[in-house]
Amino acid sequence: MKKTLAAILLTTAILLTTALMLGCAAKAHFYPVQGPLMSQTPLPVPTAKITYGVTPHDLIVTLPDGEVCKGHWTIVKRGEVPGKTDAPGKTDAKDAATSPMQSDWDTVFGSGYYVAHVLGTKYYARTTATGNRGTVLHVEIYVSGTEHEERALRGVAHDNRDNLYKLTLD
Repeated sequence: MKKTLAAILLTTAILLTTALMLGCAAKAHFYPVQGPLMSQTPLPVPTAKITYGVTPHDLIVTLPDGEVCKGHWTIVKRGEVPGKTDAPGKTDAKDAATSPMQSDWDTVFGSGYYVAHVLGTKYYARTTATGNRGTVLHVEIYVSGTEHEERALRGVAHDNRDNLYKLTLD
């Protein structure tokens, strides 16, 4: 009985470790909010695969024309202002304005959203995904909510073709 229990615990530990090392994947959609894609009917909605373990790893986005964009997530550390390297530890509203995607967050979710909800959060990541046909997607995500609230992944993206997207996770 002791050997069987020990074998079960060891097998479970190995499986959990393997699963964490391999990571998981989630499906996401990029809903156009602004730009040339908004004039198309039906509205083209690119799909994405986000791989992650303890933190996000990779992003693969398939655009409606079949182009594939790939990027690797970088965690934005608390106190770090994206796009500003000369002011570590500063997170006030004045410095937040230097974030290259602050206006994207505010356009998609409402004025002041970036400073009020995204800046300084624990789970905040960004990537630049480049496509095999020249598209460049700049993407940021964060996990909203606290340990006492329901958590949700939210994100925004813009491309080099003047499209702005709201990212949702399935």
